[in-house]
Amino acid sequence: MSAISGSRIRARHEVRGRHEFRGMRTVEHLFTVPLDHTAPGGETITVFAREYVSAAHSKEEAAELPWLLFLQGGPGGRGNRFGSLGGWSKAAARDFRILMLDQRGTGLSSPIDRTTLPLRGSAQDQAAYLEHFRADSIVADAELVREALGSGPWTVYGQSYGGFCALTYLSFAPDGLQEVLVTGGLAPLAGPADDVYRATFQRVAARNAEYFGWYPEDRVMVERIARHLRHTPEFLPDSSPLTVERFQMVGAFLGGNTRVDSLHYLLEDAFVSTGDGVRLSDAFLDQVQGIVSRRSNPLYALMHESIYGQGQATDWAAWRVLAEYPEFGPDAEPLLLTGEMVYPWYFEQDPALQPLRDVAHLLAAKQDWKPLYDVGQLAANTVPVAAAIYSDDIYVDRQLSLETASAVRGLQVWESGDFHHDGISDDGEGIFARLLGMARSGR
Repeated sequence: MSAISGSRIRARHEVRGRHEFRGMRTVEHLFTVPLDHTAPGGETITVFAREYVSAAHSKEEAAELPWLLFLQGGPGGRGNRFGSLGGWSKAAARDFRILMLDQRGTGLSSPIDRTTLPLRGSAQDQAAYLEHFRADSIVADAELVREALGSGPWTVYGQSYGGFCALTYLSFAPDGLQEVLVTGGLAPLAGPADDVYRATFQRVAARNAEYFGWYPEDRVMVERIARHLRHTPEFLPDSSPLTVERFQMVGAFLGGNTRVDSLHYLLEDAFVSTGDGVRLSDAFLDQVQGIVSRRSNPLYALMHESIYGQGQATDWAAWRVLAEYPEFGPDAEPLLLTGEMVYPWYFEQDPALQPLRDVAHLLAAKQDWKPLYDVGQLAANTVPVAAAIYSDDIYVDRQLSLETASAVRGLQVWESGDFHHDGISDDGEGIFARLLGMARSGR
């Protein structure tokens, strides 16, 4: 029993459904766990996870396979829904039963959004509730799930924020781990969130330059769109305004190799001629809404900076650090596109976030965040760990990642300039195989 879960806590477990299609079998698991793992007799929540097994294994063979828990990026994103096994999941399914967790608050795990969170009561009550939706609680859930499934120490694979969670797992429940793989997800173990965003702005500026070097015509188009928005009101399908600063958010495409060229496709049909003159096209506005709206994952905006909070308030770190980089301002020329930063105006301009504005400000001001990592435990780590660091990752800085890697005993690093943050979408099978081999070679 790992220390994080406590010896008397057990998760109630039920199977919701079993299905077989496209070369795989799935099992849908529901677990009842404490909202607050330090108060196990109190309120409970539901955590959902879906098991994936290759149909190449008989049911008897599959039952003997070890478990691999996948922790996806975020925060605030539900577990992947596979239509078939491919990439890293195809490679993993040769030797593992894959468990895809909906981290608490997402997917089918007591989901949180603008309609459900206000049921908690006042903004203060809502903020207090959200204190239980960080990596420490996710890891405690995972330990109860592992024990409910009857698994011994299992393999954990963390992508992006999932890697942050894996470091928390190594800190507080290492006995539950057989080995850990991380892609683009070595979190800074200390220091203010400001350090993260200084590095992020610099990396995003470099990525802008690289992109517009490939597509110089898009430099012209971005300026045209920005000038248009400064003088002509345009509205997204949800009737909210498309401002210049919201348009800058399409820089989310810059964070990966598999998506970056799709930015060109987005921009190429931005304008159409109408009876009211030249306007932004419905096709363009519809796609932009899918990028800038947090309707489907409000936890990302609410909790994003809290993933760096340890013993001090984050205080809208990205917004404060932005003042040091005026070239990213909405009035700057040329206009630069932004990355994953979260700003307070999100909660003014996004209708899905407006009801959560007061909660967001309370979370930004919270000073007594609990530790997410145990530096001493990580320095004494005995669990095999292999991590991919992408040299030009705009979301998880290379230098900060290397500093973390050096603080985890035995962690093996593979650094690559061939991939960006979405490396597992680019060559998931190869990356997974390489990291698994590294982890096992260190035993």
